[in-house]
Parts: sequence; structure tokens; C-alpha cells
Amino acid sequence: MPFNTLSVACVTTPTVISTFLSHFLDSASIEGTPFAHISYHEGVALIRRFLVHASHHTVEQLQAFTAQYVPHPTWVHTEDAAIPEESIKLAATHLIAALGPNTLKKVGGQRWWQWRTRPLTAEWIEMRSDYHARLKNPGKGPRTMLVDEHRYQLQRHARKLQARVFAPRYRLAPQFPFPCAIHDVLSCYLHLLTLQEASTIVFAGDSAGGGLILALLTILRDQGLPLPAGAVLISPWVDLCHSFPSVVGDNHKDYIPSHGFLHRPSAAWPPPTQDELDALKVTLDTPAPTKDGKVPDPEAATAAVAKSSVRTATTSDLAVVIDGVTIPLREQLQMYTTNALLAHPLVSPVNQATLGGLPPLLVLVGGGEVLRDEQIYIAHKAANPHKYPANPVHAESKDEEALKRYPPTKVMLQVYDHCSLSFTRPAKLMYRSIAHFCAWALSTANNDPTITVAEGEDISVISGSTPSITSLPSKSSRPSTNPQQTNLTDAPANSNHTEIDDITSPCDHMKQTTSNLPLFDPVTNMIRQRISHTGDIYDLPPIPDPKAWTLGPNDAAPHPYVAPLLTPSTAIGIFTAEPIRRWLGGKRAWDMRYARHKKASEERRARLHVQLAQQRVKSWEQRMKEGGGEGVEEEEEERPPPSALYGRTVHELAERRDERQRRKKGKGSLALGLWGWSWIGQGHDKSILNREKHKQSNQEKQEKQEKQEKDKPAALAPA
Repeated sequence: MPFNTLSVACVTTPTVISTFLSHFLDSASIEGTPFAHISYHEGVALIRRFLVHASHHTVEQLQAFTAQYVPHPTWVHTEDAAIPEESIKLAATHLIAALGPNTLKKVGGQRWWQWRTRPLTAEWIEMRSDYHARLKNPGKGPRTMLVDEHRYQLQRHARKLQARVFAPRYRLAPQFPFPCAIHDVLSCYLHLLTLQEASTIVFAGDSAGGGLILALLTILRDQGLPLPAGAVLISPWVDLCHSFPSVVGDNHKDYIPSHGFLHRPSAAWPPPTQDELDALKVTLDTPAPTKDGKVPDPEAATAAVAKSSVRTATTSDLAVVIDGVTIPLREQLQMYTTNALLAHPLVSPVNQATLGGLPPLLVLVGGGEVLRDEQIYIAHKAANPHKYPANPVHAESKDEEALKRYPPTKVMLQVYDHCSLSFTRPAKLMYRSIAHFCAWALSTANNDPTITVAEGEDISVISGSTPSITSLPSKSSRPSTNPQQTNLTDAPANSNHTEIDDITSPCDHMKQTTSNLPLFDPVTNMIRQRISHTGDIYDLPPIPDPKAWTLGPNDAAPHPYVAPLLTPSTAIGIFTAEPIRRWLGGKRAWDMRYARHKKASEERRARLHVQLAQQRVKSWEQRMKEGGGEGVEEEEEERPPPSALYGRTVHELAERRDERQRRKKGKGSLALGLWGWSWIGQGHDKSILNREKHKQSNQEKQEKQEKQEKDKPAALAPA
């Protein structure tokens, strides 16, 4: 079945219908949760079904589908921006310094990840009214968000903060694995610094984009580059080793498959295993050209150079003990990078020595997400670096110096009960929080109290009911209580934590929030809040002390929102058996189902290596004729990952092919499905803009009437 809007509609329609029926037939089981609202229930089921459908197609098909052109509303203004070569080269210099020689060796060199098939660009997004106002008043200081999110999210951020959103179009894995994406985003930020001050910029990233933003912040900090005013991390993916318990928990509230992401075999994914690479080496193991430049046999030279091209691919074998049996992992687990780099601090920021010294962070967590634990942990690690050190296995000699050098980071943590953050009504609470946090961060960084949020008169809540309180001071503005004197479970002993605990009363409501955030706790450097799906704000349970924490036989398990903080540092960044077991089970089923496709991709890969070898021989012979023989040795220094397009294509041909496709398609084909998805998400923004326009029109009429009444007595006065 092709992967297009029609096929996706055919596959997801039964899911939409069945979810609609079950929503009303089994309403008792979802009462009091975000799933009680039909749009949230349908949204999670729809995304889950779409991901299952996408898994039966290749990575290239999924990328082509999501890269289609999505029209923007008439009230949104967009512009394309080209990133200059100077910023790209400067970013490469800083990234090479940040990676260091040891990591560069594991990455495979310092040239392959700078190669690209198309120029680096980004997109400016802002409200059309703000665009015209900016043109009329060019002296007004800009507010910019460098964002890695979805279209409807970008538009909403721009509207609420009256800001310009800068969305980089960075290269994607697996064809462009780590550190390609971080190089592109760093290039975009350095370009922004040539246009405005860092204090007028806020970062934001969702899921993998959140982990990317956090890694970027640590590079800026360590390289002494200007830091932005703040950063928003929405459900950040910060542990690619999956070492926290929630990854293997119940995922019925999330849409991520329990076995992870799988795809039908293709040229891009999965990459060759070490066994395949070894087989290619043996097949092509023939005498190499002599040192004096003579080629004894063209076929032998082809095989020798092909052998060297195979050596450019780097893989790493891992082993996991499952049921007492050591199982080697030959296949690459994640698309983003090779197994050898999954625990690297710039890939999994949870393994950073310290996350101190960063700008203020807003960390938004969905209580129903499978990645919940690592997100909660990363927020506390940033605010209390000494309390949550890196795993000694991943630690380096300079880590102790970094801990002493950087102060704790101010962190605002919000956990949204039962949610896997989406575009539906519970997420409107999240957008409101983001807008107020960004306004506070920009106001604080620039000492400008005039920075406000463009907000409607009310905010939709999932139940449609009024807040349970009117106006209460937030407990988050007071220092936290002593964790040794407080029940860490924050729930009855027999509670399974499936519902929000009712033993505490809400201390505030999202409808009362303003750009003046509660005070950060001077002890924890945090604002810690738990948000119900109706917008009630609760205090999170107190932070436990891992050294003093003991669990007796009659004690309740710790609350799931603080349980990650009891994870020993020695267990973080370490592969565990259950996630690997699930992944292996899913991959085994996919290999059996798509055995023919897998065999065909392996055969194409073998032929490709020979073609690349022939191309390299021609290039080598040309360099020899021109009087230089150093080229071959230089090429052998570059060892890109097996999935990298750099190592499995003729560069000039790939660049020309990509250029032809861009000229032929222009903006690309219209994505009706993605446009509809974006249209649903932007409905709230449209209603707010119409309400604001109506309000402004009434104000203008009222001012006109007042002026007429004021001028009327003067006109009637005698001359």
C-alpha cells in the first residue's frame, strides 16, 4: 500500500470510529482523565494507529510524507531564511572543540557530517499583524523563539508571545546521524546572534527536539558562547539508553509503541551489521595498488578501494543479559547514532556531568508518557547538579571541575496528570504556561517589564467547568517542607497512583497564572507543579533523599513523580534487559514479515559498495595523474556511521539529484492530511484572533462615540 493521504485516511478511519464508540460506551473507565474529552481520546488513538501504519513503510516513505508542503493560515506570515556559510563553518569549529578528539574518532571524523545535499535553511513564522507592526516600528526589540516543533505549535507560540519563530530545517537521521542535526541547529543560532542579542532569544524543543536543545545549551555553555534568555523542553527525550523504569511501564496512555520504532527494510534503514561489513571485506580481500602508484590489476584495485570504503563504516557491538543469557546486539538500535554513542552526553544529556550554568528551563512532562521518568530526573539534575551526578561509567576527569564551575540552573517543572502532551484541550494549559514562562525569561534577561503575553479572556479546560478556586497564593512560592518529615508517597498506602490524589487541595489554577512566576525555591532552585487536566495546580511530592530513603515491607511505593529521583546514578545510561527484549521481539517479527525486502536491500547494498569502489578508483587515479597521492589516505580517515548517506553515495550525484528534485517540486506536493491535522490544531488560535479583532473593533467604535460626544457641545456653542 502506498504511503499518502488516502492510504492514511483508509487505515485510520476505522480507528476513529471505534474510538468514538468506545468513548461513550465505556465512559466510566476514563472519567476524571484527559481521555474524558473526545478530542484527546481520538488524538492519542489516531497518532498510535498512524505510527503502526508508518512502521510498515520505509523510513524514506515516512520522511517524504511528513516533508510535504503544509499551507499556513492567512493570518500567519512566513519567510524563508538561508544560513550563511560563515555561520556554518563557525558552528563546525565550535562543535569539533566540544566533541574532542576521542569522540570525533567514535563519530568517524570531522568532515562527513559537514557534507550536505542541500543548503541549510530555516523558516520565519509570525502573526501577520505582528509582522506589519514590526515593519512600522523597526526599532522595537525583537522576540525570537528558536523552535523544533510542529507547525500548529509554532503558530501558537508566535501568537501568544507576539514573537518571531525561527524553525531550522536541519538534516534528519538515519541518513544524517549525529552530530549533523546539532551542527545545523548551532549554525542557525550563530546566525541569529548576528541579527540580535542572545537575551532576546528563547529555545524550545519537543521530544527528540527537546533533547537536541538541551545538548545545544551545554555546548554553548562549555564553549563560552552567549546563552539565550531561557529554554522550554516539552517531553524531552534525554536518555537513548532507556535506563529508567517508566519506559517498560504501562503505555496505554501514550502512543509510542512498546517495542519502539520499527520500519520496513530499505536502503536507509536498517544499516548493515558488523557481520555484513565483515563479509564484504572478505569478498573484496585482494591485493591493493602498489606504493609507487602503479595499478597491477584494475579489478584488484577496485576490490582494494572497496575494502577501504567498507572500513569507513563504524559499528559497535553491545551485549545485554536476558534471562541469564548474554545476547550480543549486532544491529543499530537507534536511528540517531550508533550503539557506541548512545550514552554520549551530547546524545543522551542525562549523562552530562552537570546541567548547571544553563539559562532558566521550563520542563513540561506528561504524566502518562513512557519517557516520564527521565524527564523528571533531568529537571532535578539541572537544578541540583551535586545531588544527581553522572554515572561513574560515563564520567571523565573534567567532570568534577565542571560541577564546581557551574551554578545550579533555575528550573520550572510541570507534570500534567495522565497526559501525553498533544494539541488537544489539555495542551492549551501547556501553551499558556510556555507563553508566561518565555515572557518572564525575556523580561528578566532584558530588564523589561513591558513584555507581556497576548492571551484571550478565558482558557478552555477539558471539563468545561469553572476553576475550583478563585485566587489562592501558590505554595510553590514558599520553600518546600523537609522531605524527612513528609510522606513521600503523597497518597494513601493502598493507592496505585492511577488517579490524581485527592488528599491535597489545589494551591492555584492555570487561569490565575501570570507572567510573574512564583518564587523559585531557594533550596531546590525549582518551581515544582503538578497540573490536573482541568487546570488545577498542585504541589509535587517533596524531593526524596536517596541516601536516607528506605522502603519497609508495609510502606507504600514512592509516588511515580518522585520515584525516578531514587534511581542510583550507577544505573543511568545503562541498557536494561526489558526494553531490549521488546525491541528484539518486534524486530524479529518485522524481519520475518519483510524477509524479502531485507534480502533485497542487502543485495543492493553489496552492489552499491562495488559501485562506490569503482568511483573511488577513478578519483584516486585522477589524483595520481595530477601528481598527488595523499587523497586515498585522507579518505580513509573518514569513517561515517553505516547509515550515513555520506558513506553510501556518490556525493556529486546526490547533490545534483537533490537540486533537481527541489526545482521540480518547488514547495513540494500538498499534504492534505497534515494540513487537516494542522487545521484542527489552529482552530483555537483562529477563534482567539477573531475575538481579539471583535474586541478591538468595539473599542474603536466606543472611542469614536466618546470623541463625537465630546465635540458635540463645542459645535452647538454660540459663535
